[in-house]
Amino acid sequence: MSAAQIRFGISGLPPGEAKDDAAFLDGLVARGHNAYELAFVTAFPWKEARCRTFGELARERDIWVSVHAPYFAVLTVEDEDRAKQCLAALEHTMKLGRALGSRIICAHFGSAQGRDPEQLTEMIQERLRRITSKVQHMGVGLGLETSGAERNFGTLGDIALLAEEFNFIRPIVDWAHVHAQTGGALTSTAAFESVIGFIKESFPGWMIDPLQTQFTDNLFNSGGEVRHLPYGEGTLRVKPLIEAALTTDLAMVVISEAREESSHDAIQAELTETLKTPSKGSASGRKLDSGTVDFPDRLRARKEGKGFIVAGPRPLSLTNLDKPFFPEGYTKGDLIQYYASVAPLILPHLAERPISMSRYPDGINGPTFYEKRAPGHQPPWMETASVPSDSMGGNADFLLASNRESLMWFANMGCIELHPFHSRAGSLDRPDIAIFDFDPAEGAEWEQVVAGAKLLNVLLGQLGLRGYPKLSGSKGLHVYMPIAPNYAHSRVRRFVEAVGKLLVAANPGDLTMEWDIPRRKGKVFIDHNRNAYGQTIASVYSVRPRPGAPISVPITWGELDKHRNGDFTIANIWERLARFGDLFAPVILGDQTIEAAEDALAIDTEDNLDGLET
Repeated sequence: MSAAQIRFGISGLPPGEAKDDAAFLDGLVARGHNAYELAFVTAFPWKEARCRTFGELARERDIWVSVHAPYFAVLTVEDEDRAKQCLAALEHTMKLGRALGSRIICAHFGSAQGRDPEQLTEMIQERLRRITSKVQHMGVGLGLETSGAERNFGTLGDIALLAEEFNFIRPIVDWAHVHAQTGGALTSTAAFESVIGFIKESFPGWMIDPLQTQFTDNLFNSGGEVRHLPYGEGTLRVKPLIEAALTTDLAMVVISEAREESSHDAIQAELTETLKTPSKGSASGRKLDSGTVDFPDRLRARKEGKGFIVAGPRPLSLTNLDKPFFPEGYTKGDLIQYYASVAPLILPHLAERPISMSRYPDGINGPTFYEKRAPGHQPPWMETASVPSDSMGGNADFLLASNRESLMWFANMGCIELHPFHSRAGSLDRPDIAIFDFDPAEGAEWEQVVAGAKLLNVLLGQLGLRGYPKLSGSKGLHVYMPIAPNYAHSRVRRFVEAVGKLLVAANPGDLTMEWDIPRRKGKVFIDHNRNAYGQTIASVYSVRPRPGAPISVPITWGELDKHRNGDFTIANIWERLARFGDLFAPVILGDQTIEAAEDALAIDTEDNLDGLET
């Protein structure tokens, strides 16, 4: 990890009026600060307009701004009226954070007051559900700070549990609080490495890229933190923290919460000096990637023979890590590391789905071919699914992507993109997604794709259904409609066909379902046959074999006019994931039924099973 992945700043409120903000930020730059926490801890002294301007000024100076919510805005209050006020304050803080361009806000859990931890967790979950629809797509994480005293709620484990349900939750580690709660254990690099190891095991890499933290020296007793101390008077030091971050490849923002300017300066000086002379206990082996992309959760491999071995519970051998795969210089190792880093997001979407391998063993400019049947030389721990296939003489074993190592194996085989089935092992004849594929023909513009997708969103809403758009990463747009696995592929295909015909009738100038390719020219083709049995489509978060290494990325309906294919690549996707999490998570539910919509559209619902042909 490079020193550039450690940022330092202080917490406070700029003095003076908005006209003085530029000079204030210039002063931070002069002191070597590249982060700042706006401490709105007692009230909201700023409106959105000043926040927006301050955020723009900060970005011009490469200062990352976060916001501390008011202390009263906690999640554990008993009184219902107060709880509503607290939730409103958290939501408003996140809105101000959005205006600032912040990645994260900081909030406290509040007092446990002797209540049962399980009941407290359930209460907090219920309250967070109230604001989920309002805040989950803001692009601002709700950072929850680790507690510093036994009387308060909020361990790293508590935060991790909440983050499993709410993709906008982020951990904020107050190192002084952890130090106090562990009886002063954070006095060595190894101690910090242990905590960081727990964090990396408990949170996906994109959620802690970077990890937001707070730091100050403190006095503590058996009950936890008593008060902050001037830096150097206690036992907490920043040097071993930075050494641990370097050896574990952890990107981090460190906000000094010291009371004294001299303590801010002392913490920064020690941090800066440690970055100049990192400890010798660096991680062993080489990184998988080329170093051109700041991937979260980087892995290392040791040289063995002609290849490299990645340590872990599933033995994995990798080869030719430095082979160029894209004209921009991205390597095979970059591709492998991308899939390793994105694994927590993509794996739920691939679970139990047979994978059709699209192989580019020499990169996107080399030969390519499809391989459906498991080759036989895959690692023994890779799972397979038996798929009926007339063309393969009965049943064929297809590979599954069940874990991070399997994703890395696919990438090592040159599978730049992943093509999963629309159905899962155990119910292969019953898909749990219906896919609307908007494919622009020659001469069609992106605006026509957007027009068709917007029309689909309106129609699905009128039918009482939900769809979720994603950029294909190539030319078009995919809209996934999660459904219960109750219907044959033929029935789902007929449904998509009927909806597609309505869209074409409503906008014949932009859309077509014409099979004669020359007659599609200048229009967007809606391909309902993508829903036939055995058909596959590039998975969400799949890399596409095109220049720039673009990603098939989910977007919100409100972003249709803002983003297009190529905007997100293996190099720049990480900030978006850190802000929004998995926008495609609702697709996994597969909870919608189509009978009412079929009735409304007068669709023949005769459920003839497809021929199981792949």
